[in-house]
Amino acid sequence: MLRLPSFRILVVDDFEPFRQFVCSTLATRAELQVVGEASDGLEAVQKALELKPDLIIMDMGLPSLNGLEAARKILEFISESKIIFLSQESSTDVVREAMDSGAWGYVVKAKAGAELLAAVETVISGKRFVSSA
Repeated sequence: MLRLPSFRILVVDDFEPFRQFVCSTLATRAELQVVGEASDGLEAVQKALELKPDLIIMDMGLPSLNGLEAARKILEFISESKIIFLSQESSTDVVREAMDSGAWGYVVKAKAGAELLAAVETVISGKRFVSSA
């Protein structure tokens, strides 16, 4: 049987039910392994440094350190981690700022059910993804 490479993922969102939704969505794919969860920006940075995930799915609006600041800190130390932002925000300026911060993907939360796995697959394959919203 062909063994697919496993991708280690850190999920960061301060709203626990949404974090659970993201984790259960990822769990539908055997090669996607959630290795950690965090509920604020500082915890995200600590867990990222500790776990060195391949992919980080992160909310932009986080307490203690927002998603953009957390992403910049994480990428300073672990440049090989790829980040996909999840946000309520769909304005072009916010999306551009997120992508300029080093993120590989941007998914509007309202579209996460339809687009999250597509975003993860696109980013894992080395391409950038921006939500259709």
